[in-house]
Amino acid sequence: MAQADIALIGLAVMGQNLILNMNDHGFVVCAFNRTVSKVDDFLANEAKGTKVVGAHSLEEMVSKLKKPRRIILLVKAGQAVDDFIDKLRRCRDLKAKGILFVGSGVSGGEEGARYGPSLMPGGDKQAWPHIKTIFQGIAAKVGTGEPCCDWVGDEGAGHFVKMVHNGIEYGDMQLICEAYHLMKDVLGMGHDEMAKAFEEWNKTELDSFLIEITANILKFQDSDGKHLLPKIRDSAGQKGTGKWTAISALEYGVPVTLIGEAVFARCLSSLKDERIQASKKLKGPQKIQFEGDKKAFLEDIRKALYASKIISYAQGFMLLRQAATEFGWTLNYGGIALMWRGGCIIRSVFLGKIKDAFDRNPQLQNLLLDDFFKSAVENCQGSWRRAVSTGVQAGIPMPCFTTALSFYDGYRHEMLPANLIQAQRDYFGAHTYELLAKPGQFIHTNWTGHGGSVSSSSYNA
Repeated sequence: MAQADIALIGLAVMGQNLILNMNDHGFVVCAFNRTVSKVDDFLANEAKGTKVVGAHSLEEMVSKLKKPRRIILLVKAGQAVDDFIDKLRRCRDLKAKGILFVGSGVSGGEEGARYGPSLMPGGDKQAWPHIKTIFQGIAAKVGTGEPCCDWVGDEGAGHFVKMVHNGIEYGDMQLICEAYHLMKDVLGMGHDEMAKAFEEWNKTELDSFLIEITANILKFQDSDGKHLLPKIRDSAGQKGTGKWTAISALEYGVPVTLIGEAVFARCLSSLKDERIQASKKLKGPQKIQFEGDKKAFLEDIRKALYASKIISYAQGFMLLRQAATEFGWTLNYGGIALMWRGGCIIRSVFLGKIKDAFDRNPQLQNLLLDDFFKSAVENCQGSWRRAVSTGVQAGIPMPCFTTALSFYDGYRHEMLPANLIQAQRDYFGAHTYELLAKPGQFIHTNWTGHGGSVSSSSYNA
């Protein structure tokens, strides 16, 4: 008998938590897994006493679903997904067969899945009315109960937005690490002192989940009563989503420099054994005790973190805008900021300011051109430059602080030295250049007097 509102395939922890979340909101869910014994285990344990029903075959699962049948496929990317979609009659004309496909980003980890994630659905918009109540019902809520879930756009827009979210997450984490490094190695702060600073920062514009958990991590003590953090091996792992964001940025020609540097910082950290050897051979500046105003420099670090964070989000939204142009998507940028406002790893008060900026001007070309963010960066600029220059003098690696400042300086310059690059390209490869006075007209110069006047075919690589 058809009784389930929706089915979910894939009973790893995220899948189980989403099912229990949907159950809590009054939806009857049918659970299925390729290894069917997991269904019985789930029903007998985590889902015991709920309205969740199980199925031991795809046929049984389909028979238990109310029409229109809604199915969430939450299995590991790769062959498992393809195998299941093939079984569910996937083909190029899914729509012709009456199947409306939605790809949804999900953020918030295991806890978010259980108590309210950020959901970013995209695909066939005809499907949205059929899943909207469920998705917005289980999503995290902010403000006056606004759900952190709305329709993102056509085709792969939902997953693209989720990918950019994860790239921004890489950037946020690296920026916090660079602030921690400056606090520890320039100011000589202890772990409890740093934890207190992050707790204070969490009452400012930096109020966010990642700042909050950083304070908790810094003060956490191991079973021996000593801080755990210094014992953790400094070799960062990654699942690839930051890398995908950086690759997309390169593919579409968008300078998402901060996320790229955050990915490379993890790559460098993974060279632990090599770095141990290098540390014995390569010299840096002599370590000297900080003699300035410690409280003032701590505020400089905070403002450098805030300004760099603004740059990272500005770059992320530049990539979203370019992807929308490439794929013909109509993206609601303020809506995306709201979706990230709660339930996800990058949730912060800051995102509300981004929504406000796009509410003021939906066609906003760059966040830095919004009055609020323009003023915020100007207010932080002195501190930002002091933090970066002091860190450089002390030999502290700050790839994201520095690339953020370089992007800001590059973006605000009317003239960059790329005219020399164009001249060089024309000199050695006859690639041509444009004159400032005649944009759109490509010219080749015979720089040496014996190179000829034939130009190469024009290309933008």
